Amino acid sequence: MIAIPYLTALTTYFSYGLLFVFGQVRDVFRKFIDWWSSSNLQGYAPICLGLEDFYIRRLYLRIQDCFNRPIASAPDAWFDVVERFSNDYNKTLKLTTKTSRCLNLGSYNYLGFAASDEYCTPRAIQTLKKYSPSTCSSRVDGGTTVLHNELEKRVASFVGKPAAIVFGMGYVTNSAILPVLMGKGRLIVSDSLNHNSIVNGARGSGASICVFQHNTPSHLEEVLREQIAEGQPRTRRPWKKIIVIVEGIYSMEGELCKLPEIIAICKKYKAYTYLDEAHSIGAVGKTGRGVCELLGVDTADVDIMMGTFTKSFGSCGGYIAGSEELIQYLKYTCPAHLYATSISPPAAEQIISAIKVILGEDGSNRGAQKLARIRENSNFFRSELQKMGFEVLGDNDSPVMPIMLYNPAKIPAFSRECLKQNVAVVTVAFPATPLLLARARICISASHTREDLLKALEVFGRVGDLVGIKYFPAEPKKLQEEERLLKLE
Repeated sequence: MIAIPYLTALTTYFSYGLLFVFGQVRDVFRKFIDWWSSSNLQGYAPICLGLEDFYIRRLYLRIQDCFNRPIASAPDAWFDVVERFSNDYNKTLKLTTKTSRCLNLGSYNYLGFAASDEYCTPRAIQTLKKYSPSTCSSRVDGGTTVLHNELEKRVASFVGKPAAIVFGMGYVTNSAILPVLMGKGRLIVSDSLNHNSIVNGARGSGASICVFQHNTPSHLEEVLREQIAEGQPRTRRPWKKIIVIVEGIYSMEGELCKLPEIIAICKKYKAYTYLDEAHSIGAVGKTGRGVCELLGVDTADVDIMMGTFTKSFGSCGGYIAGSEELIQYLKYTCPAHLYATSISPPAAEQIISAIKVILGEDGSNRGAQKLARIRENSNFFRSELQKMGFEVLGDNDSPVMPIMLYNPAKIPAFSRECLKQNVAVVTVAFPATPLLLARARICISASHTREDLLKALEVFGRVGDLVGIKYFPAEPKKLQEEERLLKLE
């Protein structure tokens, strides 16, 4: 859990309270104006209701220029950000024809495959000419090509499972699979910080849901023991099935899952393990095979492995890997397989080619170099940020590193000041995070050079001092220089 400094929590609450009070006052005047203008449709309820609408109008719109920034190039280490302006105090934003060349610290381009690649790109273009951009059909109709079959075999082999099934969208991979696997009389035990796709999939399944404290195996065991002892609500019958859902790398925390301990507990209580490797597959491990390889876990001990192709592989879609019996069952029952258009053939070829590069099947060692570089870049950047006094979440080897901002006023301030100095960052706040835990989420890529990272650190140092987000004392500069020289030697 994040320990928020008392003064920081107090000022953050005060800032949100101030925004809320002024927003409510403005809403009172708005009601009078609406009453006089009578422009609303008579007899209809407002289409947007509640605090969500209030939050969007009075808080989000004030800083919406920090989000949804359009780009005009591939999301490589550097990309072109389209400039926008507003004439109505950020209520609407208009595009210009100008672009700014910015250092990209926001994309999930972990291995650099999102940009043009000497091996992957020509093959994707060749596939586009042969198959067209879309199959225009679901997998069970005319949407299965030889590429889809090859992709599923390669994914299964890559993650160490007997079989796999692929989908055209990563989010749907979770939200559509869980309702098929679970239902009434089943129990889902989910980490408290699991991704929204897992949350919605679990809710849509109709199964009972319990949450355990984030990445805390001891609390998971307490929850399992209690639920097994109590059984189903009202009837007290034993649960038909129990599944524990965790992530390999938590996308908002940058933390690695405590997988060995969690698997041991699941085995003890005969619960299935569902591992979401959206941010870890391809990005960590000696050969890019994810947290199982990094933490020394046998993939046979993980019952269901989920991952996406949108991060390390520079494409789109997701996969489920498991036993042949499980995958065959999903092919017969999963709506995302039966009704959704299959993954685009060029996108499938991009993934196949990226896997070949990672494994060295392209005849080079570029894959090993990429994996070594992202690990080195991630650990270097995290270490330097901590030395500068920033509060950085996450573990070593993770390419995701959140920098805590807390106060709502510091969200736009940090984002805008970085953009002025040609560094593009992603800021995240409520409802994607708890109200007090706003942050900037930095994503490191193998395509970043050491000069890129040093420039980002220089900018962060200046902006951090200006905005006031260095919550810890920085190491003396002399000590930092000595350590940097030792690393260079």
